[in-house]
Amino acid sequence: MSLHKSLPRTLWTFGQPCPSLTSSSPADGISSRPPLPAMAVLPLLLCLLPLAPASSPPQPASPSPCPRRCRCQTQSLPLSVLCPGAGLLFVPPSLDRRAAELRLADNFIATVRRRDLANMTGLLHLSLSRNTIRHVAAGAFADLRALRALHLDGNRLTSLGEGQLRGLVNLRHLILSNNQLAALAAGALDDCAETLEDLDLSYNNLEQLPWEALGRLGNVNTLGLDHNLLASVPAGAFSRLHKLARLDMTSNRLTTIPPDPLFSRLPLLARPRGSPASALVLAFGGNPLHCNCELVWLRRLAREDDLEACASPPALGGRYFWAVGEEEFVCEPPVVTHRSPPLAVPAGRPAALRCRAVGDPEPRVRWVSPQGRLLGNSSRARAFPNGTLELLVTEPGDGGIFTCIAANAAGEATAAVELTVGPPPPPQLANSTSCDPPRDGEPDALTPPSAASASASAKAAEAGPPTDRGVQVTEHGATAALVQWPDQRPIPGIRMYQIQYNSSADDILVYRMIPAESSSFLLTDLASGRTYDLCVLAVYEDGATGLTATRPVGCSRFSTEPALRPCGAPHAPFLGGTMIIALGGVIVASVLVFIFVLLMRYKVHGGQPPGKTKASAPVSSVCSQTNGALGPTPAPPAPEPTAPRAHTVVQLDCEPRGPSHEPTGP
Repeated sequence: MSLHKSLPRTLWTFGQPCPSLTSSSPADGISSRPPLPAMAVLPLLLCLLPLAPASSPPQPASPSPCPRRCRCQTQSLPLSVLCPGAGLLFVPPSLDRRAAELRLADNFIATVRRRDLANMTGLLHLSLSRNTIRHVAAGAFADLRALRALHLDGNRLTSLGEGQLRGLVNLRHLILSNNQLAALAAGALDDCAETLEDLDLSYNNLEQLPWEALGRLGNVNTLGLDHNLLASVPAGAFSRLHKLARLDMTSNRLTTIPPDPLFSRLPLLARPRGSPASALVLAFGGNPLHCNCELVWLRRLAREDDLEACASPPALGGRYFWAVGEEEFVCEPPVVTHRSPPLAVPAGRPAALRCRAVGDPEPRVRWVSPQGRLLGNSSRARAFPNGTLELLVTEPGDGGIFTCIAANAAGEATAAVELTVGPPPPPQLANSTSCDPPRDGEPDALTPPSAASASASAKAAEAGPPTDRGVQVTEHGATAALVQWPDQRPIPGIRMYQIQYNSSADDILVYRMIPAESSSFLLTDLASGRTYDLCVLAVYEDGATGLTATRPVGCSRFSTEPALRPCGAPHAPFLGGTMIIALGGVIVASVLVFIFVLLMRYKVHGGQPPGKTKASAPVSSVCSQTNGALGPTPAPPAPEPTAPRAHTVVQLDCEPRGPSHEPTGP
């Protein structure tokens, strides 16, 4: 039988029972069938092989080797990789990406790279505490979407940007204490704002915080801001933190703590022991608190604390905060101490209005225009925190009465400042002598007050305190003024005079001590275009007490002349014409010099052009007669025959002229 004909009969289908190699009789069990041929044994061998299933499930990958110097707990899930204090310089690259816990604290890791923690999607706890981390790459935690706790405390981070915490959408505990953080980006906590429960920013260098971003942490329970450089907290910064249980602002630079709606809803306690679950533990000791009426709300709370103390005002400095009575937390209403006198400026020029006020707390100064509008920073005006309002370019409609309003928690005070905007000044010519500035070091010339300056001084005097006729400023210029006062020597005990004055641009008083025998003084350190208030005091010795006292002699107000503007540069057409004239003059001068040189050469060569001489030029001698004289003299006419006279020595100096230097015969 051929193989082709026997295979269909001998091959068995898989899944059927394999036939026996021998056939036994049920009676005696002895085989009575002859052995099968070789080709029939093949299907029987295939039946004896173990059959593999058609589709087998994937086998679990073998775990990655544990990094050197680390301990790995891989016997049961979740996996843990523990490498604390292993002396690591970087995150080990052979981490098991299935790990749920990774502890790398107390090492020397300096940076966290993007690939260090890639694909660790099951990581729940990551500790990088007490390393030397200075930089965290943007997106370094992007794959850690399941992470619950991140410890980065005890490192050297100086800032935290918007992309460094990206991807931590389930983060609940973020510990960033004991770093060198000076800046926290507004969007740094965006991905974990809805899940974060614990945020620790203590022991850093934070002067400012993104308070708007912190206000969105609706689930935060503990907020640590202690031991930073925070000087202020905006009102309402914690109003939306309804689950906040502990707020630590110890050891900052806070002088006051604004009342917050959250503080009014929850009872405030200083210590967490025994406090109800709904209480808010607030710690603010170690701050330079200014104990005035702004902190009365905090003083009225029932608290137990022994850390807080008042730093100011001087009457309460150093006293225990909770021992100060409520009646001692007082404020002082504002008082305007200085304001600009009436100003007059031409249209198109800038104008600065100044207002100074004192009070407790420090008042805030605002300005109201003559039309009743509240002024602030705009394209034409700038308002400064010190109370100065600067109008960059004045217009005729800007004139009027500006109102300065100084307000604080105790009240407000107002003051009026008049501004007059005149027509624009006429343009000054470049060759005008009125724009020449004075020479350096030369005192300003004193002139009697002009009619315009006299009227301005009179108007300023009407707005300010009355001028004493005993003290007069008789002559003044742009930078100097002559002050005169009546003689006070008949008053016994006068030792000297004191002059006090300040300008409308600042509050600094200038003092001058004058001998007792003087009745006038020349001020030479004034500024141009300003109004000055000046007072003269007599310093004398009080006979009753033996102490030095002062007696006012009188006061006066005056205005210095405006400074002369320096001459402006000539216009472009003038400069162009000047350059053309100068260039033409240089060309003409060059031509004249060239002609002069040609004439001189022509004269030197005896009237002949240079290089052309006559072949038979006659030789002549030019003789000059001198009689002791230095220069040649003309030859006298031939004398008539007369009687012989005394012999006179005559010297003949002959110079040859012509091509030959040999003298000719007589």
